[in-house]
Amino acid sequence: YYQRYVAHFPTSGEFVTFDRSWYNRGGVEPVMGFCTPEQHEKFLGETPHFERMICNEGIHFFKFWLNIGRETQLERFHDRRWSPLKNWKFSPIDVAGINKWDDYTKARDLMVERTHKEFAPWIVVRANDKRRARLAVIRRILSSLPYDGRDLEIVGKEDKKIIGEGPSFLEK
Repeated sequence: YYQRYVAHFPTSGEFVTFDRSWYNRGGVEPVMGFCTPEQHEKFLGETPHFERMICNEGIHFFKFWLNIGRETQLERFHDRRWSPLKNWKFSPIDVAGINKWDDYTKARDLMVERTHKEFAPWIVVRANDKRRARLAVIRRILSSLPYDGRDLEIVGKEDKKIIGEGPSFLEK
């Protein structure tokens, strides 16, 4: 399952971002019936081992969960559907999933609980405010990586109301 992603991993000095990545198997696929319960369970069990191998290779590994509220999600779906500038993002999966909020929430909670590890923690970002969420992600990355000219005063402090780690931050 993971092979399709490994081919896109960074080499020395590179930065790679995946949108959802292998975590489609943890959220969308079980909710929408795109994988079997056995495949989902196997994913939840194997993923921490896979991510441990990534970290053991010296790759700086971040996994962010951008969490938005139900009302914000509905507003964004509406914008996608009716804005000519955003309509390209609207898909049949959006329509099919709109009434599955509770199922997605359960899948998310299980996924975060089972795959949040000290070596590969889930970094949860409250993302109703896109600008603040993006700044939180950028700050976390810039404050975590070594690079020439690194100045944490310029990077700024994390807003603990916006960003935290693991299942406990989702519950707040």
